[in-house]
Amino acid sequence: MKINNITFILHKPQLSENIGACARALKNFNFSNLSVVDPKPIYPNDKILATSVGARNIINKSKVFDELGSAVEKLDYLIATSARFRNKNIKHISLEDLKKIDFNKKVGFLFGSEASGLSNNEISYANYTLQIPTNPQFKSLNLSHSLIIIAQYVSGILKSKSFDYKKSKKVKSASRKEILAMANLCIQNLDSINFFKPKEKKPIMLENLRNIFYKMELSDKETRILSSVFASLGKKR
Repeated sequence: MKINNITFILHKPQLSENIGACARALKNFNFSNLSVVDPKPIYPNDKILATSVGARNIINKSKVFDELGSAVEKLDYLIATSARFRNKNIKHISLEDLKKIDFNKKVGFLFGSEASGLSNNEISYANYTLQIPTNPQFKSLNLSHSLIIIAQYVSGILKSKSFDYKKSKKVKSASRKEILAMANLCIQNLDSINFFKPKEKKPIMLENLRNIFYKMELSDKETRILSSVFASLGKKR
């Protein structure tokens, strides 16, 4: 298990202090990969660096993206945090379930903005949603609080000698980039036959398609086969 395989992703963070506190939290548990998607404040800025204290190196080496798809395309698994249950056909897991995740793969933890969290569209990029157990009457964790709880828990898993994940070495999981390319090919061909009708329902239909593809945990071979199928269907028209 490699700690460098794990990335923490902040989607549209709004407060400089929270970004800095997240970097500080990561360094406490020896994590170093931070990605920031479309931050509201100028990034980085003096307030972020000041709040990060001794974790300025994490801020300085962090990656900044304009949109979520680019930030997650190289990950094998994406786990989205959410304070509420989503009425979506996506697997909801607990902190305890993280012990079943193969951290030899590239894993990302996605956190939403302080004001609104993650939308269903953003959730649709994930393999799983994770809810931190809190008081049912008061689910109001600060962004950095949520991140540090998960960072501490995952750090404990990585240090545990009892962790044993076995999977056939002959099976190579498809990368998120490969799945995204396959999904885009499917969507492109569906668009060409005006599949997405009525137009106002297209966003929810795209969410459902992404949920299906990411939930399947496809191998690279399976992804190539499906890509060939979608390409062939496009040519036949």
